[in-house]
Amino acid sequence: MTATTSKPTTVPDFCEGIQYFGEAWPDFETYGKTPAIAEGSKAIASPSDPTGVYQTLLYADALRYLMLQVTGSKASGHPGGFASQAEAYAALVMLGYKNILTEVGHHAPGFYSAVFLDRSLEDMEIFTVQQMRDRFREMHGLLGHLSGYIPGLLNPAGPLGQGQHFAMAAALLHRDTLFPFTLGDGGMGEPYPVSSMAHFNTAYPDVTNFLPVLVWNGYSQEHHSMVSTKTNEEMIAYWKGNGFAEVILVNAKDFDDKNQPGDYVDSSAFSLEKRLEFTKAVLENVDKAVKSALGGKLTIFIIKQLKGAGVHARGSKSHNLYPKDTLDSPQIMNALKERALPVAAWELVRKNCERAGGGSASKTVVTEFEYPLAELDKLPLEEYPVDGERKVATTAMGALIAYVGQKDPHFLITNADGNAASGINNINQTLKIIHPTTDDIYFQGPKGQVYEPLSEDACAGMAAGLALMGARTVWCSYESFAINGVPIWQTVTQAMAELRHPTPSTITLFTAGALEQGRNGWTHQRPEIEAYFAAMMRNGNVFALFPTDANSIQVCYEWALTTKNKGVTITASKSPLPIRTTFAQTRQGLQDGAVVLEEIAGDKTVVFAVVGDMPLIPVFEAAASLKTEGIGVRIVSVINPRRLYRPHDTAWNTCSEADGEFLDDASFENLFGGDALIGVTGGASLMLEPIMLRSQVKRDTFAWRRGETASSASQVMAFNGLTAETLTKRAIELVH
Repeated sequence: MTATTSKPTTVPDFCEGIQYFGEAWPDFETYGKTPAIAEGSKAIASPSDPTGVYQTLLYADALRYLMLQVTGSKASGHPGGFASQAEAYAALVMLGYKNILTEVGHHAPGFYSAVFLDRSLEDMEIFTVQQMRDRFREMHGLLGHLSGYIPGLLNPAGPLGQGQHFAMAAALLHRDTLFPFTLGDGGMGEPYPVSSMAHFNTAYPDVTNFLPVLVWNGYSQEHHSMVSTKTNEEMIAYWKGNGFAEVILVNAKDFDDKNQPGDYVDSSAFSLEKRLEFTKAVLENVDKAVKSALGGKLTIFIIKQLKGAGVHARGSKSHNLYPKDTLDSPQIMNALKERALPVAAWELVRKNCERAGGGSASKTVVTEFEYPLAELDKLPLEEYPVDGERKVATTAMGALIAYVGQKDPHFLITNADGNAASGINNINQTLKIIHPTTDDIYFQGPKGQVYEPLSEDACAGMAAGLALMGARTVWCSYESFAINGVPIWQTVTQAMAELRHPTPSTITLFTAGALEQGRNGWTHQRPEIEAYFAAMMRNGNVFALFPTDANSIQVCYEWALTTKNKGVTITASKSPLPIRTTFAQTRQGLQDGAVVLEEIAGDKTVVFAVVGDMPLIPVFEAAASLKTEGIGVRIVSVINPRRLYRPHDTAWNTCSEADGEFLDDASFENLFGGDALIGVTGGASLMLEPIMLRSQVKRDTFAWRRGETASSASQVMAFNGLTAETLTKRAIELVH
C-alpha cells in the first residue's frame, strides 16, 4: 500500500488537512462497499462478521493517522499509548459503546480523533482535520489532556490513577450503560486504581457495568513499565487476585507473522491477513468482556501490544513528540504515509462513527445531559440561641446531610476515617455505612449511603466523580489527611469550571482540625491544606467556607446545595463551641464574605479578621484585654473569603455557572476599616490574602506555623503564637 501527497479530485470537506491519501486495501471492493454499521443500527451485526472486522481495522488505522497528523502539526502531544490499543477502542465503538472514559490524559489525541470522526467536535466549530490541527493544544481548543470542555468526552484526565473513579461513578448512576475506561500499565503502578475498584466491588457487588481496558504495552512515559516483566499468567493472576471474576487478554504476539523480538509486538507490521485475525480476536473478546461486565461479573479486558504500534516510533520513544517531530521530519512523514487511507475509506469510517452508539458522542453520552435530581424541599434547619448551650458544628451539619440522603436516593457521603470520628455519627445512624456485613452496633449493612474506603483518594474520587456526573455528594475528611484526595477533587473542580451544562457542586466537610488534634501530635496537624484551597479560590469557582458555629454551618451547607459547577469546602470543628451567630448573620456573611461578631468602641480601633471557629477563642479574650486599655475592637468572622477578593483577582468570568459576586470597597471598609488590622487563622495564612490585599492600614498576620504534641487546643495555639497575650501585645503596638 502506497501513499500520495496529491489530493484526489473528490475529497469530502472534513478531510481537508489530511496530508496523505493511500491506495485501497486488498479486498476493499468486497469489505468496504457499504458501512458495516447499517443505517438505523448502532453497531456492527456481529463481532465475527468479516466486513465488520475489516472496517474496525480501517477505523483503528484512521485513529492512528489522525493522532499523528494532529500531534505532528504542533510537534507536541502524546500518540504512543493510545496507538497501542487502537483496535480495542475501535472495537468498542463499532460494537456500539461510546461512553468511554480514560485514566490516561496522554490518550487525549486518540480521543479527540474519535470525537472528530463521529462529528462531536462540530459542536466547537471543528469541521475539518485542518481545523483540528490548528486548534490542537491551543487556547479554547483541544488542550493537551482531556478536560470538561470537549464535547462527547466524559471525563477530565491529567494525573494518573483517577479514571476509574469516573467510570465507577457513572456506572453507579446508570446501571444499564457500559462505561469502559482505558488504563495504562504505567498508571496501573499508581496505588489507587486497583484498591479503589476492589472497595467499590465489595460495596456494590452488583454494579459491574464499568470495564477497565488495560493497555499493556510494556512501557510507561520514559522507560519500561514496572509490570513489563510479568508473564501473561502472572498478569491474569494479579487481576483475579484483586477480585476480578473475568480477565480477558488478547496478545498481539499470538498473531505475529514477522518474527518480532520480545514479548510486545506491533500488529501494524503484520500481514493484512494477520492484522485482520488480530482485530477479529479483539472484537470477539471485547464483545465477551462487555457481556460479562453487563452480566454481573467484575471484568477487565487486556490488550497486549507494543507501545507506539503503527505510529512514528516504538516503546517510550513513541510517548510524546518533541520539537524535532514536525510534519516535515522523515519519521513523521514516513509513519503518516504508512497509515494513509484512501478517501473512500475515510468516508466509510466516518459513516460508521456517525452511526455507532446511535449518533455522535456529543449527542448521546450520559455527561451531555443534566442528571435528574430529587427535590429536597425545605431543609430542617435548627437555629440555636446565641450565647446559649455550646454545640458541635459538624453534628449540626450531619443532621442535614442525613436529611438530604433520605430525600435523594442517589446521594452519597464518603469518609476514610469514619463519620463517628468527625462528630457526624448521626449520618451513619440514618443512612448506614455500606458494608457486606450487617451490624446494627456500627450502623452498617449492604444497603447504605455512607461510603468508607480507607483511602482519601477513593473517597474524594467517588464523591467528586459522582458530582461531575450529576449527583449530590459530600466528601468528609480529617483536615490533616485530606491532601491525599485533593488532586482528583481539584481535577473535578477545574472540569466543572469548563462544563457545558450545570451539575451539583462538589462539597466537602473537613473536620478535626489541627487545634483539636493535640495529643495526636503533628501527624494529625496539617492545616497547610488550607493554602491549597486558598490558591484554588483564584480559579473562580472554588469557595472555601469557614462557618462560625453550629448555626453557621447549617446555613453554609444550605447555600452550598444551591450552587452549581463549583467546589465548596466547609471546614469546622467537632468540639462543642459557643453559638455566636444567627442564621441571618451567616447568610449575610456568605454574601459579603464576613460578618461582624462584636464591636467595642475606643480611641483607636483594632480589627481582628478571623478565619475559623476555634481561633475566635483567644481573639475574644484579647478583645476583653484591649477594652480595659481603652482600645476599640471589631471582631470579624471570615466565612466566605472568596467574596473578599477583588473581581480581577480571580478567573470567575471564565467559569461555567459563573459567580461574579464580590464585596465592594465601601462595604469592605465598613468591615475591615480601622486603625490596625490583625488577621488570625488556625490554618494557612494564605486564606487571609484577600483581606491583606485590600487593607490599607497597619496590619499583621497570626497563623499556623507547625504542629506539636499538646494536651489541649489552647496549648497548640500557644505553640503557634495564637494567644490572647500575643494578640493583645501586637494590637497595642500597631495602634501606638
